[in-house]
Amino acid sequence: MSVYLAEFLGTAILILLGGGVVAGVTLTKSKAFNGGWIVITFGWGMAVAMAVYTVGTVSGAHLNPAVTLGLASIGDFDWALVPGYMAAQLVGAFTGAVLVYLAYLPHWKETGDPATKLGVFSTAPAVRNPVANIITEVIGTAMLVLGVLGIGANSGHVTQGDVDLSGLFSTGIAPLLVGLLVLAIGLSLGGPTGYAINPARDLGPRLAHAVLPIPGKGSSDWSYAWIPVVAPLIGGVLGAWVWRLTGFGG
Repeated sequence: MSVYLAEFLGTAILILLGGGVVAGVTLTKSKAFNGGWIVITFGWGMAVAMAVYTVGTVSGAHLNPAVTLGLASIGDFDWALVPGYMAAQLVGAFTGAVLVYLAYLPHWKETGDPATKLGVFSTAPAVRNPVANIITEVIGTAMLVLGVLGIGANSGHVTQGDVDLSGLFSTGIAPLLVGLLVLAIGLSLGGPTGYAINPARDLGPRLAHAVLPIPGKGSSDWSYAWIPVVAPLIGGVLGAWVWRLTGFGG
């Protein structure tokens, strides 16, 4: 059960800090109001890094059903653990979103635009085009999984003279690099859809938005909700298989 608890906690941290930076930048009367896209993408990158630092040594810190499915599809993760990991990630994401709601409790009433409130919890496309939105999320998630596998592969090849630094790299540096990877994806590919690149990250908080008593919250936009779930799962498998077919992983 410890790995499931770790995935739950790690994903909750991810959403608490990631959704929290969106709330800070977009909700009225927040001191971070109008901080801009750079603040949001940097905040999400650091959210990923802190979550990985917290639980990486316990569960591997997938924090994302697309990562879990991608790794399982190439034989790098036990299929028997996949349902439990995904369930823990979804519940963790829901919990993190509830914590964001509580942290910014007075600001929901002060913020008039329902779309802004929804944007704290889930993604929405800048231009609503299902085919284009799917392509964007597939590409972004494939890059995420490909990058994560590359960072992990490097951890076993770090030496200084006769000193093996692979342990230091894998636990001390790699989580930060994963955060920087997410920052890069957000800066380069986040504009079209808000870069969900994680089904739990979008669906869990969207469910929280649907059930929480947020003043003037409006629709949870369920007509779009399937895209940031399905497309990242496709992208995760694609990214993992690109890595496997190149043979870079050995």
